[in-house]
Amino acid sequence: MPSDASSFDHRAYLSEWMDEPCTYEEFRACLLDLMQVNRLLFAYRPTLHWLEQFASGSREPLHIVDVGSGAGDMLRRIEAWARSRGVAVRLTGIDLNPFAGRAAREFTAAASSIEWITGEAFQYQPPDGIHLIISSLFTHHLTDAEIVRFLQWMERTAARGWFINDLRRSARSYRLFKLLARGMRWHRFVQHDGPISVQRSFLPADWLTYAQNAGLNQADLRIEDARPGRLCVGRVKGQ
Repeated sequence: MPSDASSFDHRAYLSEWMDEPCTYEEFRACLLDLMQVNRLLFAYRPTLHWLEQFASGSREPLHIVDVGSGAGDMLRRIEAWARSRGVAVRLTGIDLNPFAGRAAREFTAAASSIEWITGEAFQYQPPDGIHLIISSLFTHHLTDAEIVRFLQWMERTAARGWFINDLRRSARSYRLFKLLARGMRWHRFVQHDGPISVQRSFLPADWLTYAQNAGLNQADLRIEDARPGRLCVGRVKGQ
């Protein structure tokens, strides 16, 4: 365990068990507990709040792409949000892990219109384009160079904007999640990977550096805390 708060001044580069080879049953069980984590810690709220500004005035269905979509719970929440607000949407989840798409399909009602794609997000180029790109708890899995590339790709690809929903690095979040995961008896992957995810996550200064390296105008970005323990980065085009 990191000894003091200074241990969180810089990102850690540690391995997460969920990123390693495992069985589908193990991966699925981990995703089930991660969905409970997301519900308890209000993980969907920042993304849904950001989407509110696009709830009106669109002449065509909003094509929203979730990169690193995992179990698909974020897009299922967005689908319910869009239905309740009368917003026409086209929803696509992309994940490199084939187990993620399999689980997302299993967890999603047959009546849903969400499209699940297994593959590399950078290769996804639908003919009618993409309006909004989102991600949740995805970027901390990337290297610094991969984050810069991801920012550049989103900036080129998303016609109306993009939003990153991830963790804020802090000793407090690290300690509290370890206690919560142990107390809730979550899957061993969650107990191991959750604290590491905090160590691999970000401070506002990190995002400013990534934006600069990606050639983005920092004034175009909005970097905000979202409790508990989230740090979000958003970009809205045309404003």
